[in-house]
Amino acid sequence: MAELIDGKRISTELKDEVKAKVAALKEKGIEVTLAVILVGNDPASTVYVGNKKKACEYTGINSKSFELPEETTEEELLKLIDELNNDDSVNGILVQLPLPKHIDEDKVIRRISPDKDVDGFHPESVGRLSIGVRGFVSCTPAGVIELLKRSNVEMDGANAVIVGRSNIVGKPMGMLLLRENATVTICHSHTKNLKEICKAADILIIAIGQPKFIDGSFVKEGATVIDVGIHRIEGTKKLCGDVEFESAEKVAGKITPVPGGVGPMTIAGLMNNCYEAACMQKGL
Repeated sequence: MAELIDGKRISTELKDEVKAKVAALKEKGIEVTLAVILVGNDPASTVYVGNKKKACEYTGINSKSFELPEETTEEELLKLIDELNNDDSVNGILVQLPLPKHIDEDKVIRRISPDKDVDGFHPESVGRLSIGVRGFVSCTPAGVIELLKRSNVEMDGANAVIVGRSNIVGKPMGMLLLRENATVTICHSHTKNLKEICKAADILIIAIGQPKFIDGSFVKEGATVIDVGIHRIEGTKKLCGDVEFESAEKVAGKITPVPGGVGPMTIAGLMNNCYEAACMQKGL
């Protein structure tokens, strides 16, 4: 049976470290502030924003919340972002996605200053990551790297396979693993012989957005399996990931559960990005 990678415990460790670093900045007279914008009342988004506010409170980061009605225009949202970009007391800006259909997400992401882009979605942030320049890394991939490091998973020279090529997880995940000297393969819906490729992985990261898509037959004996997916099982309150956990757990060496694996790390990564934003803006 695989060893469980406890994302709750590791995320608390990371948040405690951020808390100590934020307190040290406060002693120098530097406050860290995150502005969170929520448009509309999507239930999942409301929960995520609530969790981010709690994490800010825990780590000593100030949070400014802007909860806008569903009918807010794109122009109004962009104007608010401009104001926050120009507000020196705000270090990080986060616009909770998805946005209502009448607002262009790409335009909104590009409007946030790259120096305040704590989600790491701006094209300039992605460019900085790809060439190894200091900047913000998408919170979920950054969280996965912390999970691997703090679970003593050797990345240097490992064969890492990522299933999923999204801009938010798959692509940045690949670049971060390259930075750790892993050999990286990114698979997607057009990949041939997916099972064979997965079975060769020392580290298998699944972020394909399909419930229980990968089972134990895709996993090499003793491999580390990281499940980024999260889905509600129809007709129940239970959650599952992109990995069929029961069969994968029997083969893997280490595995993340859903819930309690990658999820908590995303918010811990966000808190760390907020701290980094304050440091970068103050030239620290």
